[in-house]
Amino acid sequence: MKIRDLPYSDPGVPDVRSGPRFLLWLGRGQLRGQFKAMGWGLLHQCALAGFSPAVGFAVQAAVDRSGARLAWSGALFAVLGVLIALGDTMLHRTAVTNWITAAARVQQLLARKTAELGSALTRRVAAGEVVAVSTGDVEKIGWFVEALSRFVAAVAAIVLICTALVVHLPALGVLVALAVPLLALAVLPLLPRAARRADLQREKAGRATELASDTVAGLRVLRGIGGEELFLGRYRHASQEVRRAAVHSARMWSLISAVQVLLPGLLLISLVGYGAALARDGRIEVGQLVTVYSAAALMLFPLRRVEEIAMAYSFSRPSARRAVRVLSLRRSDSPATTGSPAATAAPFGDLYDPVTGLLAPAGLLTAVVCGDPDEAGRLAERLGGHAPAGTGAGTDTATGTGPDEGVPERTGAGAATGPQPPSVLLGGVALDELPLDTARTAVLVQDKDPVLLSGTLRELLDVPSSGRVPADEALSAARCGDVLDALAQAPTASGGDPMTARITERGRSLSGGQRQRLALARSLVTDPEVLVLDEPTSAVDSHTEAGVATGIKEVRRGRTTVVLASSPLLLDAADRVALVRRGTVVAVGTHRELLHTQPRYRAVVTRETDEEIADRAARGPHEADEEIEERA
Repeated sequence: MKIRDLPYSDPGVPDVRSGPRFLLWLGRGQLRGQFKAMGWGLLHQCALAGFSPAVGFAVQAAVDRSGARLAWSGALFAVLGVLIALGDTMLHRTAVTNWITAAARVQQLLARKTAELGSALTRRVAAGEVVAVSTGDVEKIGWFVEALSRFVAAVAAIVLICTALVVHLPALGVLVALAVPLLALAVLPLLPRAARRADLQREKAGRATELASDTVAGLRVLRGIGGEELFLGRYRHASQEVRRAAVHSARMWSLISAVQVLLPGLLLISLVGYGAALARDGRIEVGQLVTVYSAAALMLFPLRRVEEIAMAYSFSRPSARRAVRVLSLRRSDSPATTGSPAATAAPFGDLYDPVTGLLAPAGLLTAVVCGDPDEAGRLAERLGGHAPAGTGAGTDTATGTGPDEGVPERTGAGAATGPQPPSVLLGGVALDELPLDTARTAVLVQDKDPVLLSGTLRELLDVPSSGRVPADEALSAARCGDVLDALAQAPTASGGDPMTARITERGRSLSGGQRQRLALARSLVTDPEVLVLDEPTSAVDSHTEAGVATGIKEVRRGRTTVVLASSPLLLDAADRVALVRRGTVVAVGTHRELLHTQPRYRAVVTRETDEEIADRAARGPHEADEEIEERA
């Protein structure tokens, strides 16, 4: 495959049973490129080895005072020089191509898995580890794939050279043929320790990256409490641990390099001494001694490939293991429904959660009140994310584009045990049984803290949608008038058009309420069959909140909408309200009905303290009802 053909139309299904199997799968996927690199590498190594007989031939010609043979040796040097340049150039080109294509394949696989799992990915794997896998680990894996073909070519060249020496001059060739395998295998006892040190270095580097990402994400909070120096000190300590681990690992690799220089040097010394004795006794010619010596000396180059492949494998194995850990994450096990009508068409009907007993009738606005915000978040994730109990995997909060694939089956330490809870049903069809694209099309969940990606406002609202809700109507329903006025005055707005104004990464240039309303407008534009909103107005004032509640009801008329909130303004606009307590729906009705009949609901919605509840009970039901109506 050529670099211009990247990215792959389909990166394939990787073998994620283990790190080495994944590396083998990558190598098999590039057999053509590997064979091309091996061919050019073999040409380069053999042409390089050809200098040995050429030098011996030239020396012997000089000793014999043969001008014709000396001229032929000069021509041979020229041909070999061209072949070496050609082989080295093409080997480098094909090897780098193999490295880039392998790295691109791994990055595509990681991107595809990230899109499948969404925010569930970082709940299963630390954010720092995800960053390490997608950057440094990808390079290490590509390095091994690149080095593999050079190593095979070097081994083939060593075998050919040793065979030629044994045939040409058995007296010295046998010595070289016996010594070279020992030189290649001499470093094997050191490799396990070097690999362990490399693993420790990568582990500490991953922890440092995770700590750095956490610190950057919480920098605003850290500045507010004056904790910058504390966390910078923690990162400084972590980075020093990485440095010490890197030095510790480098020492072992230095020892391996020293061994691979020392032993070949001893071989050359022994070869020269023994060969000189043979030449002095007249058993071999001077040219033959020079040929064997130069061949043994040039053999140091292919022997270096042994060290390279050992280093590449030692560094790429933990990287491949981390990549496999991410790529092996998958949807929770459920019956396969490929080919069934329910698995290919988005269902329509009531949204029902068997775990809590929550029912959201089709076409109505249902509000859900939970006393515990964490419980509300888990419920929102279940409604759209197929999250197993206790994991809380949910929607793609980075984009707000719908339910995740759910938390995949755990592997290794920390694996989930026990049966999976039943899936949420939409129109009687389990969401877990739907293909991911179909599930995301049917149900969209907006997190309580949505993220806006960088770009213009027009790009932000240019999302897959039904086309029923235009962008201006969605912005109006989300009460984004003040946001549009502010964006129109931004320097990046072309001609005062707010749709061309650029929004910074994660919407950092906007206030919390502005980000929340723009995210709501994006969700309304998408117009899914089911929209789940988790506290969509928690960062806006009461006046704006009342307008947003009205806008949501108008735009979503005829569509199923679930709002998890405790604001009376949103609850009063809902067609029905459900009270969830300790993971179970305990009451259903309208907002005003529940205010009068459910003390627990009333306490949550009106933010009553225990003292206020007792005082109201003491004043009598009539006066209490008047107070409830006033609060409602």
